[in-house]
Amino acid sequence: MDIELQAVAARHPAARPGAAPALKVLDLRVRRGEQVAVIGPSGAGKTTLLQVLACALPVAAGRVSLDGQDPWTLPRRALQKLRGRLFLAPQVPPLPPRQRVVTSVLAGRLPALGLAASLRSLFYPSDIPAAFEALDRFDLADKLFERVDRLSGGERQRVGLARALLAPATLWLVDEPLSALDPTRARQAMVTLVDGAAGRGVTLVATLHQVDMALAHFPRIVGLRDGAMAFDLPAAQVSRERLERLYEQHEDELRGDAPATAQDTPPPAPQPAVMHCR
Repeated sequence: MDIELQAVAARHPAARPGAAPALKVLDLRVRRGEQVAVIGPSGAGKTTLLQVLACALPVAAGRVSLDGQDPWTLPRRALQKLRGRLFLAPQVPPLPPRQRVVTSVLAGRLPALGLAASLRSLFYPSDIPAAFEALDRFDLADKLFERVDRLSGGERQRVGLARALLAPATLWLVDEPLSALDPTRARQAMVTLVDGAAGRGVTLVATLHQVDMALAHFPRIVGLRDGAMAFDLPAAQVSRERLERLYEQHEDELRGDAPATAQDTPPPAPQPAVMHCR
């Protein structure tokens, strides 16, 4: 999918009315099949950018074009069809806790299914071998029939990423996909995503805190700071000096010292539910 942003400004979804835009007059062009990593300190506007590209957040100014279409000028049905060609993997995947992993992974195919098939798939997974293969790429095949709430934070994050391999999408938007993973799992997940996108000719835009991973696996790096473009360069041209300017006053994030939000450790024991009768 081709992407073009022209002078785009947008507010974070949780911003108060009248708050300053998280993105400020941003221009960006991504060609079909490109792989782009977006880096920058916390608050740079990375997640807001993905929300804009996912047609989940209208812009406050400027124009968004996906394959030559402005999503916010389309009729409702055409917008839904366009969204079906997008895959957004948030940092914390919204997986139903009591759902089986096989069902959660196959949910990646829902945009290509009709209503009856979608409902049937909730109770009778239609392609268990495909789910097994997708999970195996992330070293999770043994979790195929586990319940989601039995998984660690890192395992849940990888299940969310495995959905991409089954999604009928031409644009993958991945937000901080490595935040809950140890270094070995992170490298494996990154290779799987990049190779999977390349093999299918899918456009991949990923936000990353791990600068070394971005430089090692992506040919193009976009640096954001305070909602503006700091640079847009081939990875080989991103110098240490540029990175230090980008992360000025955020050196801990550049070093990788910032604490992760969820580690790849077993979840805490479930607490008993308390019910109040009226």
